[in-house]
Amino acid sequence: MAEKEKTYPAPGPPLDISDDDIFAAMAEIPGYLDITPDDFKEVYLLALRHAVNRLRRSLKAKDVMTRDVAWVSPDTPLAEVAELMARREVSGVPVVAQGKVVGIISEKDFLSRMGAEEIKNFMSVVAQCLKEKGCKALPIRGQTAGDIMAAPAVTVAEDTLVADIARIFNEKKINRAPVIDARGRLTGIVARGDIVRLSSLP
Repeated sequence: MAEKEKTYPAPGPPLDISDDDIFAAMAEIPGYLDITPDDFKEVYLLALRHAVNRLRRSLKAKDVMTRDVAWVSPDTPLAEVAELMARREVSGVPVVAQGKVVGIISEKDFLSRMGAEEIKNFMSVVAQCLKEKGCKALPIRGQTAGDIMAAPAVTVAEDTLVADIARIFNEKKINRAPVIDARGRLTGIVARGDIVRLSSLP
């Protein structure tokens, strides 16, 4: 799932190089080099930083998306949707009908249909259930994904740049977007966390 931890391949050589590495590299270059090992290392690190930034800017949805996507259909009972999201440890899933993404359902959609305006997060539900008789989720017990999903879903193409996805997330105030191919079929999902993790790369 998109929210699960991912390990991205390093986009360049390791940052930590030793003086021995530098001397060995300089020895392989024919002729005289008018540069000190410290200067060589500084140039190396600056070049690496530029290369990493260039690679980040060129990354697309298909490069960072989660391909093993949990999804539901419009007629999936909400109890099953909730169980799936809990089991897969995700906060949202696409809703798919006839192979096409028709909506998306998230924790926010559950919360917004559960009555009181003060319910903003899961702990609000717990607090309400502890203070009052009955559960706030009961009013939507018999409903389906199609009843509460956000539609149409905001989707991105496989070739959409990660930088553009980040902009879409901010503009639409969303945390995830299903990724679709040229025929509109679901191929993956990108979450805000996937983009945030890219910033931690060397």
